[in-house]
Amino acid sequence: MSALSGTPSPTTAPSIPDRWRPVSRLRQRARRWIQSRQPRTDTLLLTQRNVYILPTRPGLMLALTLMLLLVASINYQLNLGYLLTFLLAGSALVGMHKCHGNLRGLSLHLSPPAPVHAGQAVSLEVRLSNPGRQERYGIAMLVDDAPQSAPAWTDVPAQGDALLHLAWRASRRGRQTLPTLRAQTLFPLGVFRVWALWQPRADVLVYPAPESHPPPLPPGEPMPGHGGHARANNSGEFDGVRAYRRGDPIRTVVWRKAAKAFAAGRDDLVSRDLMITQRQQLWLDHARCGAPDLESRLSRLCAWVLLCERLGLEYGLRLPGTEIAPDIGPAHRMRCLEAMALA
Repeated sequence: MSALSGTPSPTTAPSIPDRWRPVSRLRQRARRWIQSRQPRTDTLLLTQRNVYILPTRPGLMLALTLMLLLVASINYQLNLGYLLTFLLAGSALVGMHKCHGNLRGLSLHLSPPAPVHAGQAVSLEVRLSNPGRQERYGIAMLVDDAPQSAPAWTDVPAQGDALLHLAWRASRRGRQTLPTLRAQTLFPLGVFRVWALWQPRADVLVYPAPESHPPPLPPGEPMPGHGGHARANNSGEFDGVRAYRRGDPIRTVVWRKAAKAFAAGRDDLVSRDLMITQRQQLWLDHARCGAPDLESRLSRLCAWVLLCERLGLEYGLRLPGTEIAPDIGPAHRMRCLEAMALA
């Protein structure tokens, strides 16, 4: 069973009333203390050393109600009042034991997340393993550093596994450390909250966010020993095309021009002139892309890399201290994106 929780778009955090600030600071100190006791790991076994329990608000209200019932029973000598009070208190104690055991003993494993672009959600896949003979109910996972994110809930079968998918939004590029995750449960009565904090060791590579409306591709540079000059038109495709010939590779067909021809009722196909493209190279240069600052330049280069891959063009990348020779394909694209992410 799996669930998906998304992280909402960032909004202005609500202000904390002054009377609650000491409680908030105490909670943050307690969380930092818990995190300092646990090393970063991608597999976590929940034991009595890293599982914590506290009453919830309904649990505190139940405790207050039990105190009032006990005082009233003592004052009026109500035998049925004693019976009800101790019956409810015993049920709460049994629920506390069951709630703690519902989480204790589970094993959590995080799969390495795939790279994303800045501003996109990182998909975190967590596998929960239950070696025990009893099913675990109402297990939740959420990003502890994003309290506004909705938790993902699941039940873990006896001696089985369950998958949960969480989403965490990466706001900036680079190699980012994953946030602290939290596993918790309220089963069976909801009067106690049992939780455990988990600091994954894995990180995620965040590429620059591609520019929404990039300018046309830069002109190609002549290869050593060849003259000539090729340029890109406003559609992002190179000039130097010819009529389609039988046997031309599919990737050389200019599909945008073909779509316009089909819309006009013609079946004309055109291909890129490989003799022209073999005499020039397309370089995506950090120093010549025309953006004002580093992040804007990387964003434009990222958009150009994705455009070149869609058009089937060979391209090279120049960054400060790094030069990647012209090539094409998924491996080349990932290499360029990784270089821009770590620039």
